[in-house]
Amino acid sequence: MVVTCIFYVLAFVMSFLIVYVLIPPFSRLAFKLDFVDKPRKDVERKLHREPIPLTASFAIFIGFFITYIAIAREINWETGALFLGGVLLLTIGTIDDWYKTKGKDFPALPKMLVQVSAAVLVYLSGNVFTGFFNPFSGEYVVLPVILQFVLTILWIFGVTTVINFSDGLDGLAGGLSAISGITLFVVALTMGQSNSAMMAIILVGVTLAYLRFNKPPAKVFMGDAGATFLGFLLAVIALDGAFKQATILSLFIPILAIGVPIFDNIFVVIKRFLQGKAIYEADASQVHYRLLRAGLNNKQALMVLCLVSTCFGLSSIILMLVQI
Repeated sequence: MVVTCIFYVLAFVMSFLIVYVLIPPFSRLAFKLDFVDKPRKDVERKLHREPIPLTASFAIFIGFFITYIAIAREINWETGALFLGGVLLLTIGTIDDWYKTKGKDFPALPKMLVQVSAAVLVYLSGNVFTGFFNPFSGEYVVLPVILQFVLTILWIFGVTTVINFSDGLDGLAGGLSAISGITLFVVALTMGQSNSAMMAIILVGVTLAYLRFNKPPAKVFMGDAGATFLGFLLAVIALDGAFKQATILSLFIPILAIGVPIFDNIFVVIKRFLQGKAIYEADASQVHYRLLRAGLNNKQALMVLCLVSTCFGLSSIILMLVQI
């Protein structure tokens, strides 16, 4: 038990330090390459007033995988799928971010296809939502293969997308990801799922290091590349941990753990649909923009949403404890 705790602490410290050390040189490189998010007065979503580097995603990616491979040493098909999926998301996200530096919008369809492809890789590696325990009979209900595929892809794609959509306020996507990661870490520990716990604590390490530079006022952004990667990781961690051997009630544990971005973006999607807008059309309808329009400043809106996310996380842990 003591040795296991040491490994978790080591993983957290290592991932934190790697990202913390790498972000400054990547930021300097961003200015040299003009890979920065420039302020645009005509766009409500652009809240910053000076160019911000978009390279934190590379530090986050490197920090996560170096730590995971060094500490967990889980070299298998699932690790390969996680890595390749991460590379796909980092690549398409970087292209999308590059377009943004030029004041252009990258088409939504290629991004969606790549995100779905990353999810398919995870499915093919064997990390799949297979079913749940029937609370009445106690038997495990195995879902049809086609339903396993659809639900697995929808979950990974959905969480990847909602974390990306929440990245519109200094510190928000990183803060929500860190809180969700802590929640999933506690859940995995309690359920005895060491691999999920290891991935979760490493994710917490990289996000907290990123937040040292992204807290208001932000000095660096992770862009679409970093936000989609974090969303992808959270989805896979939940799939590898909280969703395994779940009852019907405990299926809500990972949903609550990532509750703020999930419920906010469900609201946004419904609103856009009713207004006849494209679901992927970027606007300022997310809750953080609504809080800003209500009169809160960046720090206040961030604190409110992180507090709500913490409440969701605690609810998730309580629900998990009730199930034991």
